[in-house]
Amino acid sequence: MSRLDIRPFETTDLPAAAVLLAERHRAHRKRHPLLSPAYEDPQRALVEVTAIWESADASGAVLREGGEVTGYLLGAPKQSPVWGPNVWVEAAGHAVRTPEHIRDLYGAAAVKWVAEGRIAHYTLVPDDAELLDAWFRLAFGSQHAHAIQPVPATPIPPRAGVLVRRAVRADIPVLAELDLALPQHQGLSPVFAAGTLPSLQEAIDEWEEDFDDPVSATFVAESNGRVIGSATGTSIERGSTHSGLSQPDNAGFLGFAAVLPEARGLGAGRALGEAVLNWSAETGYDSVVTDWRVTNLLSSRAWPALGFAQTFHRLHRLIGH
Repeated sequence: MSRLDIRPFETTDLPAAAVLLAERHRAHRKRHPLLSPAYEDPQRALVEVTAIWESADASGAVLREGGEVTGYLLGAPKQSPVWGPNVWVEAAGHAVRTPEHIRDLYGAAAVKWVAEGRIAHYTLVPDDAELLDAWFRLAFGSQHAHAIQPVPATPIPPRAGVLVRRAVRADIPVLAELDLALPQHQGLSPVFAAGTLPSLQEAIDEWEEDFDDPVSATFVAESNGRVIGSATGTSIERGSTHSGLSQPDNAGFLGFAAVLPEARGLGAGRALGEAVLNWSAETGYDSVVTDWRVTNLLSSRAWPALGFAQTFHRLHRLIGH
């Protein structure tokens, strides 16, 4: 067996890393052909790896076997207090020929990160069972899901008991209330991830300003004449968590969905999701993408049941706890 040679990543390693990333993406698309084929080209993959390497404070490790680069790992911090003192290994930030070797690369790269005080580590990993297992054995746990499905070939019929329609300006007060309902729910157990909540008036003001956005479509669900939920469909380019390898071509995005707490269990969430799927097909998209916190018991069950297949796993580790 060839001896593993692991050293800090250097600029000269970029072309070899791009080849590995293109190989990984090619294998990933065998499971999820709706992902963009562009990144199977090493030159396109090189753009993604270079962007990470040129990020502020980026660092990582490269692995060589018998003189050939067979793995790399690159991470960089995000300048946001939301994520803590962090390092992110994005979708283009790692590729290995042998999944087990991601553990060796992380072991080398994390020395610098922790020495700098960056103890919150995040990584975006394709749904490769062996690769995920290797990350899990580095004490990472699943935090967030990225998922995709094709648009429906024929319109999904309306559900009985719930009326779904396009939102109108008169709905803005309840749309603002629903904007707060989702983060409030995510602040509860077992998610514990509310973030910073705007005031109701701030949410109303934002809706007043953005309501006529031509790229997006907002739907509301009614039960007994009362609005109980809402969902928004838009272009995938509007989804800040979906970029590069995780951003399919010509895709719609189920960017938001919420149901008032007292109305959950009536089927409104599913009906709203189906409305966004139908709208995406009518708009001419080929697929629809969404994402969710895996600790959100409602969304982590609702969206797979609607047909979304997970493509990437965001994993998280907090050092020292």
